[in-house]
Amino acid sequence: MKRGQLRVLLGAAPGVGKTYEMLQEGRRLQEQGKDVVIGILETHGRAATAAQAEGLPALPRAVHAHRGVELSELDVEGLLERRPQVALIDELAHTNAPGARHPKRWQDVEEILDAGIDVITTVNVQHIESLRDVVEQITGTSQRETIPDAVVRGADQIEVVDIAPPSLRERLSAGLVYPAERIDAALSNYFRLGNLTALREIALLWLADEVDSALKLYRTEHKIEGTWPARERVVVALTGGPEGETLIRRGARIAARSSGGEVVAVHVSAQDGLRASAPGALAAQRTLVESLGGTYHQVVGDDTPRALVEFARSVDATQLVIGVSRRSRLQAALAGPGIGATVIRESGDIDVHIVTHAAAGGRLALPSLSGGALSRRRVILGFVIALVAGPLMTWLLYSSRSPESITSDVLAFQLLVVVVALVGGIWPALFAAVLSGLTLDFFFVAPQFTVQIADPLHLWALSLYVVIAALVSYIVDQAARRARVARRAAAEAELLATVAGSILRGENAVVALVTRAREAFGMTGARLVASNGDVLATDGEPVPDGRVLRLPVGGSEHPRAHLELHGGELRSSERRLLEVIVAQLGAALEHSDLAETAREADALAETDEVRTALLSAVSHDLRRPLAAAVAAVGGLRAAGVTLSAEDRRDLLATADESLATLSALVTDLLDVSRVEAGVLAVSLRPVDAADVILAAIDELGAGPGRVELALDPELPLISADAVLLQRVVVNLLSNALRHSPPGRRVRVSTSHLGGTSEIRIVDQGSGVSPERLDDIFAPFQRLGDVDNTTGLGLGLALSRGFTRGMGGTLRPEDTPGGGLTMVVALPVAAAPADPSSGMIR
Repeated sequence: MKRGQLRVLLGAAPGVGKTYEMLQEGRRLQEQGKDVVIGILETHGRAATAAQAEGLPALPRAVHAHRGVELSELDVEGLLERRPQVALIDELAHTNAPGARHPKRWQDVEEILDAGIDVITTVNVQHIESLRDVVEQITGTSQRETIPDAVVRGADQIEVVDIAPPSLRERLSAGLVYPAERIDAALSNYFRLGNLTALREIALLWLADEVDSALKLYRTEHKIEGTWPARERVVVALTGGPEGETLIRRGARIAARSSGGEVVAVHVSAQDGLRASAPGALAAQRTLVESLGGTYHQVVGDDTPRALVEFARSVDATQLVIGVSRRSRLQAALAGPGIGATVIRESGDIDVHIVTHAAAGGRLALPSLSGGALSRRRVILGFVIALVAGPLMTWLLYSSRSPESITSDVLAFQLLVVVVALVGGIWPALFAAVLSGLTLDFFFVAPQFTVQIADPLHLWALSLYVVIAALVSYIVDQAARRARVARRAAAEAELLATVAGSILRGENAVVALVTRAREAFGMTGARLVASNGDVLATDGEPVPDGRVLRLPVGGSEHPRAHLELHGGELRSSERRLLEVIVAQLGAALEHSDLAETAREADALAETDEVRTALLSAVSHDLRRPLAAAVAAVGGLRAAGVTLSAEDRRDLLATADESLATLSALVTDLLDVSRVEAGVLAVSLRPVDAADVILAAIDELGAGPGRVELALDPELPLISADAVLLQRVVVNLLSNALRHSPPGRRVRVSTSHLGGTSEIRIVDQGSGVSPERLDDIFAPFQRLGDVDNTTGLGLGLALSRGFTRGMGGTLRPEDTPGGGLTMVVALPVAAAPADPSSGMIR
């Protein structure tokens, strides 16, 4: 029997219209004469979805009893008996109730497909197994119901049902996705604009990857070897050398310029070419490329360039990034074209980027001034030119000699001497001068084939050769020496600029300076040791306790630390620069101490500010109820029996009210001190938020005319301390009532999404400016509230502290139309998992 066709409608988030699109497609197929049946449909109360299902036959659901509750699921047996041409099955990732035919709905669909029935189904991107962790990091919501990637990728057709994030939020606000009690929580959590944008990108990239796999399969089946640049794929060639990180980051930047670009790193293991690999470096580079969203591969090939190009073609790469060759020009000339040239020749339509790089640790190494002005390699090359070019020139000139050609012969050999002097300096030039003079005398001056200087003119000519060679080589030597001095000066300037920049950066200055010191002077290891023996910074290899270069930092008599360098000796010219680094290290240590002192001063200033505010509160807010209580009690004692019963009741009421206010203020002070000290005692247990809210309203005596309730009847129990949570709600609700205009009610609503429940207290007062939203939680802060009879300004500070102590958050939001909304978010209490729930619909 031919297997049925599976069509998956993929959505980035709930509410994008997957189910609506599935029903529309069912109606279209029905109009074409096909037998279409709704296997199972979840409308979630959405009227437009239910209306779209009208006219389509629906299969009755199978009912399963679980823990005394009847749960309805897809009737697989009934569908197989009915045998329609097309079945519409909603929510492919759904977990079936216990007792159903299969644990998962996608397993039901597999059986239906095997029976030859086509299926159109829906799934959200957060339910794909490989994307579960990514979606959880973005949204903070964990999904218990997932579907294997292979099931979705095995579909015959996958379509993304897409909608712009702002449009989806508008649809949610209009009540087209969730009921009213869930809208606020959804907009503030899962359906934030950033979340929706990220989920949309994930869905599109996942589908693009699936399309890419299909394209690769098509090209393989049709034996198409050329590159189809439908998507940027950048291959980075790694050698295991220190340039690997530079190449990876460059490849990532190239891929980032195109939407959906991919980075693929590859290391070719071979006997030649890219063979100098370090396992540790490759492991670090693999971690880096994976952290940038790329993949790492390792292939084996004797011909490295060909292996690179073949791998790039196998992954349908559009760009190839390789490092510039580390070989010298002489090595390149002797060994032929390098890997870069060969890759460019073989790459065809793949773009090749050759990236320059610097060896790790050698970027700031200073050129040495010791030895001759010219390098040993140039001197050797000068001798080689004299030995090779001299005989060759002799053969050419001798084969075409004539009595009149002696002048040109002399000038030719003089040119050779000049060339050797320019390349190798004075000693190769003198050697070439003597050798050319003897050659001229032996082959071109009579009597030939003898070395005789009978004519004084010949001796004079040979002397001229030597003098000219010495002068030219001296000039070349001086120019090379000055060039080397200039390069060293440039390196010193770069080093000093780096040192100055490290000081300006402040927090990493000490570590940066130790690193620069090791790099600049070619040491194997460096460390900065404090006077008490603590190691403040290290770089390179561990510094042994034996022979090291040790310099005091921060004064010679009483140094604050010592800089220890290991791996070589320093010349006097290098010590001068090292002293500059040591001086900057002392400044960096002093800067670090000053910064620490400043932080301590800031903490003391903050403490002093709180102390000042506390004294102000004690002198004013506490004095008022205390004075009233003292006056009332004093009046009772002084008047004795002369007071009437009514006056005594008034005085007692005043004393009672003042003492109660005083007790509340002292309690707030004690509570805020416990919050600041981190010793708040919290007893978490499952709590019904509705009970806490009603108790808080009763405590405040606020009737229905002042408070409007919009409580979610399906709100799960939250994990909280009931006493502390009531204090939070009372504080927030009293603030809202105090700032709400006359005739306007404060709205208290509850909602939940995923593992978080929210209590929202909404007022329509004057609100708080965005730049001062954080200030409202500062202790003793009323933000200009002149009503000093309401307390010490500790309510919001305590509320945030209590909420954090319970593992939740308290955040302010603007109320649409004006006002302030305070949102208390707390985790849902742990409960036994119910297999029939858990999906975000």
